[in-house]
Amino acid sequence: MPLADHLRELRNRLAKAMLAITVASIVAAFYSQQLMDFLASPVPKCPPGTGIEDNTGGTCVIIAYQTMLSPFTSTIKVILLAGVMASCPIWLYQLWAFIAPGLHKSEKKYTYYFASVAVPLFLAGAYLAYLIMPVSVKVLISITPDVASNFLSLDDVLDFTTRMVLVFGLAFELPLLLIMLNFAGIVTGKRMAGWWRGVVMGIFVFGAIATPSTDPLGMIALAGPIIVLYFIAVGISILNDRRRRRNDPDAELDDDEASEVDLTPSALGEIETVPSARALPEQATGEADGGRTHRVNGYDDIT
Repeated sequence: MPLADHLRELRNRLAKAMLAITVASIVAAFYSQQLMDFLASPVPKCPPGTGIEDNTGGTCVIIAYQTMLSPFTSTIKVILLAGVMASCPIWLYQLWAFIAPGLHKSEKKYTYYFASVAVPLFLAGAYLAYLIMPVSVKVLISITPDVASNFLSLDDVLDFTTRMVLVFGLAFELPLLLIMLNFAGIVTGKRMAGWWRGVVMGIFVFGAIATPSTDPLGMIALAGPIIVLYFIAVGISILNDRRRRRNDPDAELDDDEASEVDLTPSALGEIETVPSARALPEQATGEADGGRTHRVNGYDDIT
C-alpha cells in the first residue's frame, strides 16, 4: 500500500476514534455530578455546615473551589476522562485495525491473548487503588496538627484520585510486558528469575515514587501485587521456554551463536569404480598435432 493510502487510513481511524470519544463525553456530561462525587468519595469530607474554625485536626477535609474557573475546568476534565475511558473499546479497535495488516497470523493470535488479559489487569489495579485510597487519605490527614484545618481544592482531589487509578492500573501491566518479551524471544524465563533481587528492589522504589500518596501503605499495596504478578510471569516464561525447547532444540540460540556440530566420523560405504572416458582416435594416434606429440591412451607423455 502506498504511503498516501496509509496516511489516509490513519486519518480515517483517528477521526472515528475522536468521534467515539466526543459522543461518550457528551453522554458523560449528563452524569458529571455523579462522576465527581464518585471520584471524590475516598476523601473523608466534613459534615455540611462545618466551618474552617470547627475543622481542626486530621479528622475530615473541607473540599472547595479556589477560583471562579475551577468548577468549569474540573467538570470538563472529568467529562473528558470519562469519555476516553468509556470509548476505549472503540479507539483501541481502530488502533488494532490500523496495525493488524502488518502482523503475521501467529502475532495476531498472541495479540488477542494479551489484549484479553491486559484489560482485566488494568481494572484490577484501578479497583485496588480505589480500595486503598480512603485509608491512604486518612493516614495523610491524620498528621494534621490541631491548630490547622484541612482545606483542599476539588481539582487536587480529582487529580490525586486519577493519578492513583492510572498508576495502579498501568503498574499491573508490567508483568504482562515481561511475558510479551519472553514470547517474542527477547528474554528467557531463567534470566528473568535471576533478576528477582533487583526487580523486587526496583518495584518498591517505583511504588514509593509513582504513588501520589507518600504513606508506606500505598507503596506496599502497589508493590506487593506487582511482585506476585512478576513471579507468576517468570513461571509462565519458564514453561514457555521448556515448550519451545521441546519443539525446537535450537530455539534459544542467538542468530550469531554457533550451533553444535556432530564431528563423529562415519563409516564410508563401498567405493564405486568410475570408468574413464574413451580417448578420441586423433588423441590416441597424435594426428591432431601432426604426429609431433607422443600420446599414451589419449594423454601427452611428458616424460
